Amino acid sequence: METESLRTDRLGVLLDQFDQAREMAQVRLTGLGDEEYLWEPVPGCWSIRRRCEAVTPRAFGPGEWVLDRGAPDIPASEYAEVARQAAGGMTVDKIAEDWSVSVERVEQVLAHTGTPEPDVTPVTTIAWRLAHLHFEFAGRWEWTFGERRREPKLLVDFTPSADLALERFWASVDRWRDSIATVTDEQLDTVGFSQYPHGSDPDDPFIGVLAGGNLELIHHMAEIALLRDLWRARFTTSG
Repeated sequence: METESLRTDRLGVLLDQFDQAREMAQVRLTGLGDEEYLWEPVPGCWSIRRRCEAVTPRAFGPGEWVLDRGAPDIPASEYAEVARQAAGGMTVDKIAEDWSVSVERVEQVLAHTGTPEPDVTPVTTIAWRLAHLHFEFAGRWEWTFGERRREPKLLVDFTPSADLALERFWASVDRWRDSIATVTDEQLDTVGFSQYPHGSDPDDPFIGVLAGGNLELIHHMAEIALLRDLWRARFTTSG
């Protein structure tokens, strides 16, 4: 992107960032095949699976294929976010509801001092990362620009086909991008402009929601890029 074409208004900066991340991601995903898409590099991976083969307690999806999801908890990487929620006036009960955990768990997080221990999280497949991003983009669109009534976890029909998954994913991403391009300055500052129910969107100004969405796209696509590198190098040995 040429320097003279860069926007400096708030929405423009976020759109430019989103567009660059999308362009880089699409290049990195070129040539993705079904085997690589579903590749589990280590035991115990989370992925998409047939409903009858689900291995996690909260796997979800509307069709034959579901997305792995474990028991609810607050990861250590989100302790600071919980502290910000409490500092911003959210009650412990509301935070517990937001994270689908007990009040006792929230109190434990808020009482924690020092540096949290690193999270122990499952390795996820490319299919899982794409599906996770897809249902979040689809859900946020529904609860911001759509009817605001359909459950986000039932909006995406997960598929073992990499080509079909990418076709559907980019369509959802582009719909989101086209809609946010129409947002006004007043709407950027509106708390609850997005009512997406799985997170803090109803309590946040929309500009924060957009920034968070960009971060999700960037960091999950970076993980996918690394998985592609590992797939390509999986049979090489050091001499």
